[in-house]
Amino acid sequence: MPSADLLVTEATAPPVPSRIAAGIAGYGAALPATAVDTAAIAERIGVEPEWIVRRTGIAERRRLGADERVTALAVDAAEAALADARVAAADLDAVIVATSSADEVMPQAAPLVAGAIGAHHAMAWDTGLACTGFLAALEQAAALVESGRATHVLAIAAEGLSRITDHDDRKTASLFGDGAGAAVVSAGGPLRLAQAQLRADPSESEALVVAHDDRYVRMDGQLVFQRAVAAMEDSCRAVLDEAGLEPGDIDLVIPHQANARITSALRERLGLAHERVVDTIAGHGNTGAASIPLALAQARADGRVPESGRLLFTAFGAGFAFGALLIEIGAPA
Repeated sequence: MPSADLLVTEATAPPVPSRIAAGIAGYGAALPATAVDTAAIAERIGVEPEWIVRRTGIAERRRLGADERVTALAVDAAEAALADARVAAADLDAVIVATSSADEVMPQAAPLVAGAIGAHHAMAWDTGLACTGFLAALEQAAALVESGRATHVLAIAAEGLSRITDHDDRKTASLFGDGAGAAVVSAGGPLRLAQAQLRADPSESEALVVAHDDRYVRMDGQLVFQRAVAAMEDSCRAVLDEAGLEPGDIDLVIPHQANARITSALRERLGLAHERVVDTIAGHGNTGAASIPLALAQARADGRVPESGRLLFTAFGAGFAFGALLIEIGAPA
């Protein structure tokens, strides 16, 4: 029979706190007003428009004007996400901006965005990781929320990739667009951030580079294509295995929008129907870190995001850095 002392200890022991679940409480996106169609690019580099569309799937892309700023796009996306989440900027604990094309080397974009939206008491910093940057920002946001260090974190991805594009290079001139997307990550947010995998393999990192002495994207397109498809498939399967799921259990896969052929190859490897994989590259081009939140916002506008179910984000970018993130909607935390 337990002693009286043991009974008192058990009765007075503090309860074990339940795990805080981080989730997306709201999201939004922003695009520049100027659209550049593929015909204009084809004429400049001396090819037929069909050649570009066949290789990339891109019909047009949005681009910042000479006097427009990446930071302003980030602010627009941030304000849309805050309104969607019904969270005031003053209540944000952190602002994270994923970008590889900030307006200046210093200062970073995040402090400028935080100030512009009125998040005057928030921590603010940029994160890189190229096209995988939004996944990294979401993981950092989730870590802050789930550790109890923050209640609301704004994760933004904003790119002005047209400014680091060599518009006379046939390999890259047609690929890149500008845009921004944002998500408010909060304790108990309805789009719960579940299992995730982020990985790096620099063994062939020279295939996708922006060097200091050149300042333009230089890419071995065929190698990047091969690595991207394999890495995103492996990342998706690793996350699904960890969650005890199969590809067919996912309602919607939202991949980084790098190239329509990459998205199609990934869809085939996962054995999914066209309607289960989001492809918005025709109207956006490759917007780097911003492509997943832009595609998420477009999917919602098209009525494709379920009220209850599962989403799977996956990305691949320079480094090489890649990964996947499972989103549970309406599932118990």
